[in-house]
Amino acid sequence: MAEKFLQAAIKEARKRLAEGGIPIGSVLVIDGQIVGRGHNRRVQNGSAILHAEMDAIENAGRLKAADYRRAVLYPTLSPCDMCSGAALLYRIPRIVIGENKTFQGPEAYVKSRGVVIEITNDPDCVRLMEEFIQSRPEIWNEDIGE
Repeated sequence: MAEKFLQAAIKEARKRLAEGGIPIGSVLVIDGQIVGRGHNRRVQNGSAILHAEMDAIENAGRLKAADYRRAVLYPTLSPCDMCSGAALLYRIPRIVIGENKTFQGPEAYVKSRGVVIEITNDPDCVRLMEEFIQSRPEIWNEDIGE
């Protein structure tokens, strides 16, 4: 089941790469259904905060607190401090990460707050980010605050 949702996040990432954006995708799943899809739209929207996880949560719309507590977040890349904070704020109990080889967010801290973290290190996720970082380091560095 997790593979299906990670593939949906990868599909989001690939679409954004085709638009000239950063190839990071995410889906928010509740009770086995995708309720929010997102992708990094910082470049396309000139946004300071539209990372994939934030976009997926935003696109899910207003949910009840109990809904978030049954949710699973599937990002293609380890969530940064901002996106991890959003997951903690809404008490999303589980995050299935596509890869953390090219970037690792505050996973230990998020785990210490009770969130279950699963890292798949999916080769497609790794390849998308490695190729992007090599070809567009200036955009990548901007995205992670470097």
